[in-house]
Amino acid sequence: MRAALLVLAAALSLTACSAEPPRRAAPSSNAPVIVPGRPGEPARTVGPAEAATLVPTPTANAADVKYVQDMIVHHRQALDMAHLAPSRARSARLKGLASRIADSQGPEIQFMTSWLQQQGQRVPGHHAGHGDMPGMAAPEQMEALKAASGADFDRLFLDLMVAHHRGAITMSEQVLGGGSHIKIEELANEVSVTQGAEIRRMLEMRAEAG
Repeated sequence: MRAALLVLAAALSLTACSAEPPRRAAPSSNAPVIVPGRPGEPARTVGPAEAATLVPTPTANAADVKYVQDMIVHHRQALDMAHLAPSRARSARLKGLASRIADSQGPEIQFMTSWLQQQGQRVPGHHAGHGDMPGMAAPEQMEALKAASGADFDRLFLDLMVAHHRGAITMSEQVLGGGSHIKIEELANEVSVTQGAEIRRMLEMRAEAG
């Protein structure tokens, strides 16, 4: 009897050792993918084949480089405008807005400069022309802003900065449609969201200024 029990135990042990663990079902390759929408747009559902082509990559293309080079110039003008506010604006609320613009766009310029250097691309000089970039203030408009003060400065600043922000959003929408680098996509989304919120605040302030 003892020998029979030993044989049975050995057989059970071998069976346990040779049994394969249960296999998990492979994930379906046909599952739909939800793609977040751009700022102000709803998410949409796409198939896996299309989703694979929508995934941003760490590789930059010409649209990414142009966007960053242009946005550096664009941001620099916004900083020039914002730096006038402490000594010329009448509204404390406008001074606070200008300070926030400088605090957000200054670091973005630093990031974009570093990104271009990492890509081996040209960083635009401080006197680079802005060509046909949307929203940029003309030289005579900048001179008028520098000469204004008080309520006149506030109104002109808001008019110019609203147009400037709208131009930045247009540029961001363009690179979201044509760029490929994930970091630039993130930057463009951040610019669109941040400056869209600031436009709403500036429009409220402009209505109050009359």
